[in-house]
Amino acid sequence: MAGIPKASYYDRNLRQGPALLRARRPYLVKNALTGLGLFAVVSGVYWWTITAVGQDNFEDVKVPDAPVRKAQS
Repeated sequence: MAGIPKASYYDRNLRQGPALLRARRPYLVKNALTGLGLFAVVSGVYWWTITAVGQDNFEDVKVPDAPVRKAQS
Protein backbone atom coordinates (compact mmCIF):
# COMPACT_ATOMS: atom_id res chain seq x y z
CA MET A 1 0.00 0.00 0.00
CA ALA A 2 2.83 2.32 -0.72
CA GLY A 3 1.76 5.60 -2.18
CA ILE A 4 -1.39 6.00 -0.04
CA PRO A 5 -0.75 8.80 2.44
CA LYS A 6 -1.58 8.21 6.08
CA ALA A 7 -4.76 10.09 6.98
CA SER A 8 -4.50 11.91 10.30
CA TYR A 9 -5.77 15.00 12.02
CA TYR A 10 -2.21 15.74 13.17
CA ASP A 11 0.81 16.83 11.18
CA ARG A 12 4.22 15.20 11.47
CA ASN A 13 5.08 17.46 14.46
CA LEU A 14 1.93 16.20 16.26
CA ARG A 15 0.20 19.57 16.05
CA GLN A 16 -3.51 19.77 15.32
CA GLY A 17 -4.29 20.17 11.67
CA PRO A 18 -6.87 22.52 10.16
CA ALA A 19 -9.42 19.73 9.78
CA LEU A 20 -9.26 18.86 13.48
CA LEU A 21 -9.55 22.50 14.47
CA ARG A 22 -12.64 22.88 12.26
CA ALA A 23 -14.17 19.69 13.69
CA ARG A 24 -13.64 20.80 17.30
CA ARG A 25 -14.77 24.42 16.88
CA PRO A 26 -18.56 23.83 17.43
CA TYR A 27 -17.90 22.09 20.75
CA LEU A 28 -15.41 24.58 22.19
CA VAL A 29 -17.92 26.83 24.00
CA LYS A 30 -20.09 23.93 25.20
CA ASN A 31 -17.08 22.05 26.55
CA ALA A 32 -15.76 25.16 28.29
CA LEU A 33 -19.14 25.84 29.93
CA THR A 34 -19.45 22.21 30.99
CA GLY A 35 -15.96 22.33 32.51
CA LEU A 36 -16.76 25.54 34.37
CA GLY A 37 -20.02 24.03 35.63
CA LEU A 38 -18.26 20.91 36.89
CA PHE A 39 -15.60 23.05 38.56
CA ALA A 40 -18.30 25.13 40.27
CA VAL A 41 -20.13 22.04 41.57
CA VAL A 42 -16.96 20.39 42.85
CA SER A 43 -15.79 23.64 44.47
CA GLY A 44 -19.19 24.10 46.11
CA VAL A 45 -19.20 20.59 47.55
CA TYR A 46 -15.64 21.03 48.82
CA TRP A 47 -16.47 24.39 50.43
CA TRP A 48 -19.66 23.04 52.02
CA THR A 49 -17.82 20.00 53.41
CA ILE A 50 -15.03 22.08 54.94
CA THR A 51 -17.59 24.49 56.42
CA ALA A 52 -19.70 21.66 57.88
CA VAL A 53 -16.71 19.92 59.45
CA GLY A 54 -15.33 23.20 60.78
CA GLN A 55 -18.51 23.80 62.80
CA ASP A 56 -18.16 20.54 64.75
CA ASN A 57 -16.50 21.02 68.14
CA PHE A 58 -16.22 17.30 69.03
CA GLU A 59 -17.54 17.75 72.60
CA ASP A 60 -19.20 14.34 72.47
CA VAL A 61 -15.89 12.51 71.91
CA LYS A 62 -14.30 11.09 75.07
CA VAL A 63 -10.60 11.80 75.32
CA PRO A 64 -8.74 9.18 77.36
CA ASP A 65 -6.59 10.25 80.28
CA ALA A 66 -2.86 10.31 79.86
CA PRO A 67 -1.31 6.91 80.62
CA VAL A 68 0.17 6.56 84.10
CA ARG A 69 3.86 5.69 84.09
CA LYS A 70 5.26 3.30 86.64
CA ALA A 71 7.92 4.69 88.92
CA GLN A 72 11.36 3.34 88.09
CA SER A 73 13.11 1.68 90.99
